[in-house]
Amino acid sequence: QVQLVESGGGLVQAGGSLRLSCAASGRTFSAYAVGWFRQAPGKEREFVAAISLGGTITYYTDSVKGRFTISRDNAKNTMYLQMNSLKPEDTAVYYCAARRTLEEYRTITRWPYWGQGTQVTVSS
Repeated sequence: QVQLVESGGGLVQAGGSLRLSCAASGRTFSAYAVGWFRQAPGKEREFVAAISLGGTITYYTDSVKGRFTISRDNAKNTMYLQMNSLKPEDTAVYYCAARRTLEEYRTITRWPYWGQGTQVTVSS
């Protein structure tokens, strides 16, 4: 299996930027599709973005399209989420996740491997 560790969260003002990283260890990183989810206080965890094994296919939830960019560097076993034009409603714990394929990518239960999460707080 693959182990995932997120980093890069923090406190930022509205309109600012952050870049999250997800470092993978264990099995071959390039054999997994990876994605980002987030969970705000009192809300369910939700899909944010996903990227295919080779990085050629990406998916985003509508609320982050044009502001967030998901990418991966298989040589470094790392995935990234560049977040620009941040809004207070982006405040959440952000989790990275991994799985073999991307069918039903929005469905949380289809993702078997998870990191511990990193807090992102956007102040108004």
